[in-house]
Amino acid sequence: MFTPAVAAEQIAQGSRDMCSRIAEAPAPDALGPDEAAFLTSRTSVYLASTSESGWPYIQHRGGPRGFMKVLDGTTIGFADYRGNRQYITTGNLRGDDRVSVFAMDYPRKARLKLQGHATMIPADADPELAARLATEGEGRVERVLTIRVVAFDWNCPQFITPRFDTSEIAALVAPELERLETRNAELVAEIARLRADNEREEK
Repeated sequence: MFTPAVAAEQIAQGSRDMCSRIAEAPAPDALGPDEAAFLTSRTSVYLASTSESGWPYIQHRGGPRGFMKVLDGTTIGFADYRGNRQYITTGNLRGDDRVSVFAMDYPRKARLKLQGHATMIPADADPELAARLATEGEGRVERVLTIRVVAFDWNCPQFITPRFDTSEIAALVAPELERLETRNAELVAEIARLRADNEREEK
């Protein structure tokens, strides 16, 4: 990512020394357990490709936890289902297979970015791979997309606003809901006991 133009801007802004140290750090050979666990627990990612006219295009891809699969130390992928039938990413990959992926964890303010070479093929061209990437209950797989990861990096959490989906909110409030339900049951039982006592006194 640190092209000559980027390096020139870093020099102009006084951050070149810091960025040079980042660039000189040894790169990992493959995705590790932390990256694999992070990716396979995502419910959405952002996928960027480049059109033949040079315009970048960013697409949201999502599904249940586990829709993103880590096939091996350098390959990730997911099944592609029928959408709006514009096929912009599919078309872009015919001219340039380079992609960027942003995977976000908003509650924990974490993000993982990846660079790689993507391949999109019809599901019937590799039924075994399609079955491996399929997500139960999502319908018929039309295409499969795999990405050979050539670089990745964790970004700092600065300026990430925590956001929670419905399942995360449910998990957060579950203990409090359980406490309230228990307390409610106790109060209902107490009210019933007091009514019973009151009825006996009136007799």
